[in-house]
Amino acid sequence: MARMTIGRFARTGGVGVETVRYYQRRGLLPVPAHGATAYREYDGELLRRLRFIRRVQAAGFTLEEIRELLRLDRGRDRQRVRTIAGRKLDELDERIRELRHLQRALREVVHDCEHGDAADPCPIIASFEREPPAGTVRGTASAHAGKIGPRRRAGTS
Repeated sequence: MARMTIGRFARTGGVGVETVRYYQRRGLLPVPAHGATAYREYDGELLRRLRFIRRVQAAGFTLEEIRELLRLDRGRDRQRVRTIAGRKLDELDERIRELRHLQRALREVVHDCEHGDAADPCPIIASFEREPPAGTVRGTASAHAGKIGPRRRAGTS
């Protein structure tokens, strides 16, 4: 692949120039040397790295985790990579459970809205206005209580 300016590199990688510069500041992408021209030149290897960063970030990995994955790839530490990926998989599984819980609760209030008394307050709006029960997790729903809103884990605020 031909060498590219930062603008072409960013477009080809599906990001903006400022995203490339941000990844460089965070140490995820190196800043290439100036080529024969006054411009820095990006190559196919950097493009593969940029695309990797974007895909892994889309899978939910933090920039710190991505940095570690990039570092580990050079050392071929597959066990550590599996550990990091397994932890991320556990986090995604938990988030999916929370979203399914929220989905059930939202279905319930939509049903209540559709079949309830039109003179009563909207159950959807009311469910978001209520305080969550103590001991529930923030950011998910409490279908058991028949309302939507933040749930908190015990000991968090």
